[in-house]
Amino acid sequence: MHLRNVLAAALLLTGLAACSSSASDGRAPVPAAVSPAELKKVTLRVGDQKGGVKSLLTAANQLSGTPYRIEWSTFTSGPPLLEAASAGAIDVGRVGNTPPIFAAASKAKISVVSVAKSNVERETILVPPDSPLTDVASLRGKTVGVAKGSSAHGQLLNTLKKAGLSTKDIKISFLQPSEAFAAFTQHQIDAWAIWDPYTAQAQIDAHARVLADGRGASNGLAFETASTTAPADPGKNSAIKDFVQRVVKAQLWANSHPDEWARAWAAETGLKPEVAKKAVSAGRDRPIPLDDSVVASEQQLSDAFTNEGTLPGKVDFAAFVDRRYGPDIEAARRNG
Repeated sequence: MHLRNVLAAALLLTGLAACSSSASDGRAPVPAAVSPAELKKVTLRVGDQKGGVKSLLTAANQLSGTPYRIEWSTFTSGPPLLEAASAGAIDVGRVGNTPPIFAAASKAKISVVSVAKSNVERETILVPPDSPLTDVASLRGKTVGVAKGSSAHGQLLNTLKKAGLSTKDIKISFLQPSEAFAAFTQHQIDAWAIWDPYTAQAQIDAHARVLADGRGASNGLAFETASTTAPADPGKNSAIKDFVQRVVKAQLWANSHPDEWARAWAAETGLKPEVAKKAVSAGRDRPIPLDDSVVASEQQLSDAFTNEGTLPGKVDFAAFVDRRYGPDIEAARRNG
């Protein structure tokens, strides 16, 4: 989950020979589109999470006929996915609202290229069914499991703040989702900050109770995020442009076909059908423009981490946003 200095990215992009005069956000030129024959030679390396983009694209029939090859890698959460992107091990991948902030603070070599908004009621802080905890204030001194730098980490920070607490008032156990589920069911942690489908799984399999959700504490944003080197390459740039449009079309399909999506999601991931149905019924990702309001919301979240001392300094989130695919994404959003 680390990002690179944007000036270095600009120098790299400027130095490429295959660039056109079109620019992204007034920065470095964007490579010209490659021919269909050249695009066939491209392998786009995509990072994914459990029940993520691959499942969605498969269910929406958006993986058939891609004019390039896709190589998939699966990650437990957003932070390790962005670490891989920064290292050049993958080209693009979807993460929640907090991983890009931690990555930016670490000067990782990535850029946010598209955004969607989800139902924040499914971003939760869960407690076991027999827990004596009744509200967020009662978390003081308790142990809360969360994946470090994940969207759940951001939601936890803001939820505590609303209750007059900070992360210093609790004991945080940094755990990836699979580890946290085991710790939660074995009562090794008092609460768990998590997202769907893990929220649904814990509610159904462990009868977990929602102590708080993301309303008023999360912006519900999720981003397609690319390594800085991939959009600088003509072939990869053309592939990413096509890929993000397919994701938008798949998101629109899922929102209009919830039952079909739930069945496909369960079949693709091995989730129990009832878990997939519960997660889907709450509402899934809705593509939105990567505009100034999105940047401002992320900057606000970033500043909250900085002010609490979790991040070493202020992050300029706008410096890690690349809007080159905006017009194409908007066309896909309008046309479905």
